[in-house]
Amino acid sequence: MWLKLADLTSIEAVHAALDEFAATGQEAFLSKHGFGRAREFVVRDPRRGTWADSKAIAAVALSYQYPAADRLYSADFSGGEGTVVQKLTDLGFEVKRLSVIVGSDWSEEEVTLIVADYLQMLTCELTGQAYSKTAHRRQLLTHLPGRSEQSVEFKHANISAVMLELGFPYIRGYKPRGNFQRSRLLGEVVRQVTRHPLVDEAAMAAVQRPAIVQEHQDFTKVLAQPPRVELAAREQAPTYTVRPPIQRDYLEREARNRSLGLAGEHFAVRFEQWRLASLGAGQLAEKVKHVSVHEGDGLGYDIRSFDADGRERFIEVKTTSFGERTPFFVSANEVRFSKATGEQFKLYRLFDFKGAPKMFELEGSIDQHCMLDPTTYRASFA
Repeated sequence: MWLKLADLTSIEAVHAALDEFAATGQEAFLSKHGFGRAREFVVRDPRRGTWADSKAIAAVALSYQYPAADRLYSADFSGGEGTVVQKLTDLGFEVKRLSVIVGSDWSEEEVTLIVADYLQMLTCELTGQAYSKTAHRRQLLTHLPGRSEQSVEFKHANISAVMLELGFPYIRGYKPRGNFQRSRLLGEVVRQVTRHPLVDEAAMAAVQRPAIVQEHQDFTKVLAQPPRVELAAREQAPTYTVRPPIQRDYLEREARNRSLGLAGEHFAVRFEQWRLASLGAGQLAEKVKHVSVHEGDGLGYDIRSFDADGRERFIEVKTTSFGERTPFFVSANEVRFSKATGEQFKLYRLFDFKGAPKMFELEGSIDQHCMLDPTTYRASFA
């Protein structure tokens, strides 16, 4: 029996093809049946909310409806509006252009898939296991044919913003981006992290791990530009937001990691000595003092140093082993001191400390650079 597209009349056969697509993924499905990626149209799987290559689905559906017949190959028919699109639409399925799907909101199933992928990568990163962002992205796209690599990367960055809001570290390379599908994305992240104890164990181990200062450090490569506060967030009127019911704030726990904090302060002392020596002020380099150790941890700063002209600078050090946009915690005393001393106050934010340490400087009053939570003084950039 020779099949033609008009012979497709079974809704159940289309569902069967969509089920196979969901089970195997786009790449394996297309390779098995000899089809390429859809160039223009995709069909929605009504059971899952995801999208699949419409021409391939129609051909495979025919094979399910007529298992004894010769199958239909890609070259045997057109996948355009007057053929596959019309046929699948007549059977009650939603078909859209890829260009429309790429810009649409993510479905519940798509969000579930990408959050699971993100948490798997984050767990690998926190436990020190190697993984490939590229390989993860390409594998994920086999289940998301209506999405581009750019849209997947953007959604990963949205998830990073959610992770920070929940007090989690985020994946290096996926810098947090706000303006996400808040209710759906936030709810799905909360649901998944509370169901997977390994994420909790990995995050807790990462924030409590002790740190040491490397003896040989090239300080010429340490300085970085500070992140900017997202304007949309800065312009919003301050409101109280009930935080989701996550058991731990891992970033707050990392801030209490005394080993990490002290290692960061020692690093900053050595950086200051190097900075002054490189400016030809070696006599001042010898006077740099680690006051939080020698005079007590309550002065509003950690290190007393100098500008090249001998003027004092008061340095508060905040250290994280995570990315540069990771929020940090400051005390009311530190905020007051930063306002009182103005440009003499410098906040050194060390990040990626356990890998390749980097640092940026915030000068003057802390609230000029960050948004401060009025209850905890959690300083963030988004």
